[in-house]
Amino acid sequence: MLTASTIVVLALTACYLLFLRWYGGRSQPLSAAEIDAYLTELAARPQSEHSHGALDQIRALVRDDDGREFVMQNLVRYRSKALYPAGYPFDDDPRAADRRYGKAILWPLLRHGNLMLFIARRSGVFVEPAGADAWHYVAMVRYRSRRDFLKFALTIERDEITVHKWAAIEKTHIFPVKPLVSLIFVRGAVAVLLVAIGALALGLLP
Repeated sequence: MLTASTIVVLALTACYLLFLRWYGGRSQPLSAAEIDAYLTELAARPQSEHSHGALDQIRALVRDDDGREFVMQNLVRYRSKALYPAGYPFDDDPRAADRRYGKAILWPLLRHGNLMLFIARRSGVFVEPAGADAWHYVAMVRYRSRRDFLKFALTIERDEITVHKWAAIEKTHIFPVKPLVSLIFVRGAVAVLLVAIGALALGLLP
């Protein structure tokens, strides 16, 4: 018969293995057929002024896919007033529109193994070349793979979530980055948390 301590250890180990499976980070690269299928479905969505050139940009992003996780850097500047298409019952506060977008994308991100790593509001000026864009905030999003990025993109297009994003944003610069040095250890942080839970649980057991 398994002891209570053994059950706790096995349960927490199973939780960590399930987390690693969800979090992923290494998969098979996208095939040409997959890329064409995703882009065909995206192209079939109703087009807007923000769709211009987007498919070519996405094709360039996934062209040399290696199946690995990556981070997307987002620089964002708000509109002075939110600009929704006719028929949407929202006010003209761009930050409120952006909050609606942020809440709406949380589940689509998580269900595809993606994670918001970092969000920071601009708090001043330091070195700024002439003509530089006045970004309001920066966000970094970790995607499990480019395949999962495409799944996420399709989900928020199908659910018409991006309407909040473009209502809020006047300009954005988005590009993938590859960390060279990083102190963000998600896998390690989850492992430490589970060990702490295990230690607490075992300490409470008779």
